[in-house]
Amino acid sequence: MKAKVDREACIGCELCTTICPEVFEMDDENIAIVIADPVPSAAHDTAQEAKENCPTEAISIEE
Repeated sequence: MKAKVDREACIGCELCTTICPEVFEMDDENIAIVIADPVPSAAHDTAQEAKENCPTEAISIEE
């Protein structure tokens, strides 16, 4: 599983980093970035939850 963040869509709300810190963190521009590629199997559910809860739909997940 791979996660991606659309930098243009991200508003820096940090919801993804709260839900799934194993996969997402904020960069120097306060934009979410993926820090685990591929997503560890233990974080699949929380990465999916971060995607589903992103207010701007900036996160995509590829199986």
